[in-house]
Amino acid sequence: MANPQPMLGPVIALVAWTAVMWAWMYATRIPAILRLRIRLDGNLPRGEQMATLPPRVRWKADNYNHLFEQPILFYATALGLALLGDASTASLALAWAYVALRVVHSLWQALVNRIPVRFALFALSSLVLFALVARAAMHVF
Repeated sequence: MANPQPMLGPVIALVAWTAVMWAWMYATRIPAILRLRIRLDGNLPRGEQMATLPPRVRWKADNYNHLFEQPILFYATALGLALLGDASTASLALAWAYVALRVVHSLWQALVNRIPVRFALFALSSLVLFALVARAAMHVF
């Protein structure tokens, strides 16, 4: 069985990137809340107060939330491949490509947020992820 450690690199990298987005989100959100003198009220419907923040502030939080959606499939797949002992060049290239595309997607959404480009980045990362899933399925089935 091949050493599964290399497949853990992209997993930890995406977790670390999620931590970067968390820090960026709060580094922009807290000053905006203070600047706008928003009084946080837990009785308001979810998201109502945050919707009053400027778009460039909200984009970071939106992306942080996105990093808990589809990437969960990546984590399951990459960890599954690691358990299966797949550290092949193809699987590693796909895993690192997925991470790179998610980082570019995050930067685009957080800084520019033009939806057609953001969607193209998401679609491309999805195709890469599905190729990685197909490789995992070939090992299992």
